[in-house]
Amino acid sequence: MSTLQVNAQSIALDKEGYLLDLNDWSPAVAEALAEREELHLSAEHWEVLQLLRTFYTEYQLSPATRPLIKYVALHLGADKGNSLHLNRLFKGTPAKLAAKLAGLPKPTNCL
Repeated sequence: MSTLQVNAQSIALDKEGYLLDLNDWSPAVAEALAEREELHLSAEHWEVLQLLRTFYTEYQLSPATRPLIKYVALHLGADKGNSLHLNRLFKGTPAKLAAKLAGLPKPTNCL
């Protein structure tokens, strides 16, 4: 287990860097997690992260890559809901990295 320091608060992470308590998530936590991944969050990242959080609220799970692509396409259009766009944004691992940054559990079928 490791911790992430955000605004003088220690946030507990599992061995892969996912939040242990989903209630610890905030935009500042997302920024700090992204920094650990050497990623700067743009408006395009944020719209996917917010959509992922909506998906989790609706289905109580983090989507794997294909459901993520379909959900993004449904809500943001085909130009954003495709593997090329999402892989570019999230370093080739959109389901895993986006879930981590959105403060969600690792998708169950991701290695």
